[in-house]
Amino acid sequence: MDWPDTPVEAISPTRFRPRFCPRPACSSHPQRASDPPFRFHRYGYFSRLCDKRRVPRFLCLGCRRTFSQQSFAFSYFLKRPDLSSSIAAGLVAGSAHRQLARSLRCAPTTVTHRAARLGRHAVLLLARSRARLPGLDEPVVLDDFETFAGSQLLPLGISTATGQLSWFVYALDSSPHRRSGRLTPVQQRRLAVLERTHRRPRRGGYARSFSRQLSRLLACSRGGPVTAVSDAHGAYATALQRHPLRDQVRHLVYPNPRRGPKGSPRSPYAVERDRAMFPNDLLHGLIRHSAAHHRRETVAFGRRANAVMERAWLFAVWRNFVKRRSERQAGTSGSPAMCLALTDRLWSWERVFGQRLQPSRVKVDAEEARVYARELVTPTAGRNQRHALRLAY
Repeated sequence: MDWPDTPVEAISPTRFRPRFCPRPACSSHPQRASDPPFRFHRYGYFSRLCDKRRVPRFLCLGCRRTFSQQSFAFSYFLKRPDLSSSIAAGLVAGSAHRQLARSLRCAPTTVTHRAARLGRHAVLLLARSRARLPGLDEPVVLDDFETFAGSQLLPLGISTATGQLSWFVYALDSSPHRRSGRLTPVQQRRLAVLERTHRRPRRGGYARSFSRQLSRLLACSRGGPVTAVSDAHGAYATALQRHPLRDQVRHLVYPNPRRGPKGSPRSPYAVERDRAMFPNDLLHGLIRHSAAHHRRETVAFGRRANAVMERAWLFAVWRNFVKRRSERQAGTSGSPAMCLALTDRLWSWERVFGQRLQPSRVKVDAEEARVYARELVTPTAGRNQRHALRLAY
């Protein structure tokens, strides 16, 4: 995958050359391979207040608008660019926002806003990675990670599509659904108020999420067949029957078997199921262990569904590019992205944030665009701020 080894901020001003115009309305913004080279003129310099760097400016000869080297950097519009890598590492290591703020000597809102920006970058990076794959040559395990958003009355499933051989996380999706199980009279009244005042789908969340995941995998396969592995959830079979390209999907089902007390031996069928679903089970275990808002020891969950999904995408990028498949075999084990030949070595967080990605230049589907724009509404959160900035991202 074409990705810079050196962050844009670290490139010498005399060596940096823009390859396209960063303004979406310009005709030179898409800049396909068949287009002529991007034409520009150098247009002076300016000094950044946060790090005193001398940043060159340029003039696009197409739209006659100016921009700078900083327009292509992940730290675009940031007053504390040094915090991004530390916040990303802390979020996937189990630190909460206030803990990170105390350690980094910044405001908790700075960590919260930066976490949302990191998540948006991760959405585009994962979509760009899928677009660079030549095909899909392995079965993909599909399952839902169960959590809540805002309240235990508002369950949220995070659909994860993980390669069975490479352990690469291909895509994530949200599947909000209705609370199940026994409810007290007070909980029933609160749930009735939420459903009456906010339009939240009562059913169909799992099926819609599974269908969107199949569409992403079929796009990765470049017209070839897709092998999907899942448990025996009824919504998955329903979604597959209704999918327009169901003939190209081979669905392998492994029902969850009954298990005895903790420590009892597994049945042969349970061993077969665990072997087939292992990549997703491992991913879900890592999320429970490493994400502060999904602690296994407590009933922890995020306040906003959109923030939960943003941190999940950041976790997927860490799993794909930064973390080794096996930490016990550090000498021989690479990352999942290395297994798919997307890269030849492990990435650092500095390389993950090596350049700015713009949604106008990365193809994302409608659901990923909703997460990027922060349109997943959580009724109990009060204010659900959208991401509507025109120049920043």
